[in-house]
Amino acid sequence: MRLLLISDTHVPKRARDLPAAVWDEVARADVVIHAGDWVEPGLLDALEERATRLVACWGNNDGDELRRRLPERADVTLDGVRFTVVHETGASGGRDARMAKLYPDTDVLVFGHSHIPWDTTAATGLRLLNPGSPTDRRRQPHCTYMTATIADGALGDVVLHNLVPTSVDRRG
Repeated sequence: MRLLLISDTHVPKRARDLPAAVWDEVARADVVIHAGDWVEPGLLDALEERATRLVACWGNNDGDELRRRLPERADVTLDGVRFTVVHETGASGGRDARMAKLYPDTDVLVFGHSHIPWDTTAATGLRLLNPGSPTDRRRQPHCTYMTATIADGALGDVVLHNLVPTSVDRRG
């Protein structure tokens, strides 16, 4: 099973649309996971139409309509791997231990908010993944997203992809 992990898309405020490379990954993915901060419902509509399966939550920049349509926390089991998707996890210091306590029945926690990629494993075995943002690099050298696979009931092949924004992808 092929996964696409994205967050903090901020469409149309930070970009007119997702970069073409991300849409290409949507077409290849069995499941798209979005960890919030959509900003406008249009991208949710497009992903619901184009993704084979979408697992998503809302973020702090998402208004009433997105909050009506999406949960604050999304839980799903994919081929035996238990995922939780949330937007914010608080400060980076102590994050692994804090999240392991909050989500003891989760194998993989996908989150966003910071726009800063994160890939760690807590002492309990909880894997924490933040794909960064494909549209707003914030203090990072690149905009980013992640892909991963699930095979034989295990998460594997987690890859952070760097994007170079183009004038077509970016606002203004």
